[in-house]
Amino acid sequence: MFAIVVGGGRVGSYLAKQLVTDGHKVTIVEQREDVAAKDAKEVPEASIVQGDGCDPEQLELAGANQADLVAAVTGHDEDNLVICQLSKYTFNVGRVVSRINNPKNEWLYNKQWGVDVAVSAVHIISKIIQEEATLGDIVTLLKLKEGKVTLVELVLNEKSKAVGKKIMELPLPPEKALIAAILREGTIIVPKGDTVLAAGDEVLALTSVAKEKDIKEALS
Repeated sequence: MFAIVVGGGRVGSYLAKQLVTDGHKVTIVEQREDVAAKDAKEVPEASIVQGDGCDPEQLELAGANQADLVAAVTGHDEDNLVICQLSKYTFNVGRVVSRINNPKNEWLYNKQWGVDVAVSAVHIISKIIQEEATLGDIVTLLKLKEGKVTLVELVLNEKSKAVGKKIMELPLPPEKALIAAILREGTIIVPKGDTVLAAGDEVLALTSVAKEKDIKEALS
């Protein structure tokens, strides 16, 4: 996959690193000269375009015509929305993801504005608080496919019946759940069927909304 990350600050730099680690081709677009230079050192595998991501010429220079995904992760919501619109409607990018900085602007981040997926840190934290009462340790991080599919996180404790088991041995809902990633001691593990789970693992799973409780039952 070819991804363009617009905004080379801490969020953009980290995202670019993860995409490169996962084997994807990445270009970072960053307007500030010093930040662009920092990105070049921290993510040497990525291409760097120093320019304004709100400028269609700069997006074209970054390769937006060929991009599979554009992530608008600047610290300014108005810029992110412009980037999303240009990416979707000028360059026909298949997947457009955006960061939301001010939760009051969340209502703007929809498909009409060219946004396929929007992520708000404040929204995620509020969901954590809300769902403590309903799903215990399982947290919904993101909803996809118009709310029909969710990305959930669950931290395994020592008493979890999933600890010590291979993923293939877990009673996951057939064709309704996928273990997408495991965070272990600061390292991202791309899971396979024979990956053994350990206490303290943060398990990220994709599932249908109706099967969230089944995921909790299988992992907790």
